[in-house]
Amino acid sequence: MTALLELHIRNFAIIDELHLAFHPGLNVLTGETGAGKSIIIDALGLLLGDRATAEMIRAGTDRAEIDAIFSLTPSLGHTDEHLAEIRGLLETEGLDDPDAPNTLILAREVRLGGRNIARVNGRAVSLQILSDVAGQLVDIHGQGEHLNLLRPRTHVYLIDRYAGLTEQRKQVAEQVRRLNSVRHELDRLRQDARTLAQRIDLLSFQAEEIANARLIPGEDEELENERRRLGNAESLLQLAQTAGVLLNDGDGESPGVIDLFSQAVGRMERLARIDSSMTVTADQSQSLLEQLSDLSREIQDYVDNLEFNPERLAEVEERLQLVGNLRRKYGDTVEDVIAYGDKAQAELDDLSDWEVKTAALEADEERLLREIGRLGAALSVARTAAGEKMSRQIEGELADLHMAQARFGLSVQQSDSAEGAWLPDGRRVHFDSTGVDRVEFLISANPGEPLKPMAKVASGGETSRLMLGLKSVLAHADATPALIFDEIDQGIGGRVGSTVGAKLWRLTGQEKNAAPSLPHQVICITHLPQLAAYGDLHLSVNKRVYEDDGELRTGTVVAALDDEGRLHELMQMLGATTQAGRQSVREMLDEVAGVKGERKKVPLAV
Repeated sequence: MTALLELHIRNFAIIDELHLAFHPGLNVLTGETGAGKSIIIDALGLLLGDRATAEMIRAGTDRAEIDAIFSLTPSLGHTDEHLAEIRGLLETEGLDDPDAPNTLILAREVRLGGRNIARVNGRAVSLQILSDVAGQLVDIHGQGEHLNLLRPRTHVYLIDRYAGLTEQRKQVAEQVRRLNSVRHELDRLRQDARTLAQRIDLLSFQAEEIANARLIPGEDEELENERRRLGNAESLLQLAQTAGVLLNDGDGESPGVIDLFSQAVGRMERLARIDSSMTVTADQSQSLLEQLSDLSREIQDYVDNLEFNPERLAEVEERLQLVGNLRRKYGDTVEDVIAYGDKAQAELDDLSDWEVKTAALEADEERLLREIGRLGAALSVARTAAGEKMSRQIEGELADLHMAQARFGLSVQQSDSAEGAWLPDGRRVHFDSTGVDRVEFLISANPGEPLKPMAKVASGGETSRLMLGLKSVLAHADATPALIFDEIDQGIGGRVGSTVGAKLWRLTGQEKNAAPSLPHQVICITHLPQLAAYGDLHLSVNKRVYEDDGELRTGTVVAALDDEGRLHELMQMLGATTQAGRQSVREMLDEVAGVKGERKKVPLAV
């Protein structure tokens, strides 16, 4: 099972160095006041994120160190969901150790300079992460800081585990997850409606401006050419006409080029008729003559089509100015401008239906709020019914612990919220992944007193017994592996101490033929021999005085007791060192062995 295996403490308070090995069942620590029992628990508290001070560091040293080794082994007889949660947390933070998956090492170092170092599996982490991991493993009941049962936010999980409502709660959580996703998308659409409207206006203008231009790829080059032609029409006409005259009419003194070349072609043909070797040359000259004729016609066509058109020139100039403006705003080329317009239109089409998307998401939101309300209301009814049953059981446990007048209750309340889930009765209430309820344990420790929140009422020995009663009933629901009780026997006598011891031992899940429950490791500091007798491991904590460099120092030593040592320790606690006292202790241990189903007898003889 998941349990605290070893604890190493160095230079902490009056402890110079301790190495403790624990039993997976009930561990009891006994010893005189001031020996250092609660200091051991305080050291564990540092692993849970307690505030560290320089006074915690042993005098003459510069740092205190606490290391704890936990096993992460599944418990027999049930699926260990809590262990899966622990492993999931380690994997999420990148703190799992593939080479030792069933072992977890937590460490904290406190230095005089105020620096704190926290480690999980040898990797430095923040104090918050150390606290999160350790809080999944250890529940300390001492000053109340780490007691999950005094944290109202944990009560809903405990009642759901007790009543087997975890799956129903998960259904609510899934709907809440979906709702959060819908609301996130809605927020994205609504987060800045003005900006969105401005974007739509801008895209509309850009897409329309580009579309209205009806651009044609490459037209800017064609327009440039046309502008040059229109702007130089007179020069072009003069040049073309002169070229035509030279080809056809000549300059007045000599015939045109075509006439002269025609005469040359006639002579070449006559030459070829005499000398056949000139046939090819004559053919080439004829071809050239035809090309000159074609050239003359093309020049004449050019002259005929050439026009002086100031209006068309103005149109071309205007078109080029429009294209230039668009290129300056949207791209280097006409093709770039066309692509920009296409992109703007596509985005506009996507944004233009945001109202349709918003309406659809709002419908989904409303549907999910009603589904969450329906599931939450059913869960609330089940929790209320389970709370009544659990209250009667806890009151029975408290009666065994001499708190017969105490009353226990479960508050299942909802709070109105304008944006909350819709209950079947039409109310809108606050909700979260656990449902629509605010669940809190209530207690009345004295007759005539009303039920009040548990965290605000009980204290001292009353709190200790109350917590034990709760733990006993919720043993199958509370998945915290290691439960630590610091002086749970405060304010109670020996007769109740025996009952407390039996209940603590039963929390370990070792009782035969008992109802199934999650096994816990229990570590308890006690002054009552009747309680200590139930320990599966008995650790004796004592002070020792020794000389260090000529100075007397005080330290703490811890010894795991064997049968004889345990008998002697219980006799000292009972204040009976006579043979009769020894007999009383032996009878006490025999009675405990009977409760545990053991046949072992503690020898009477010294």
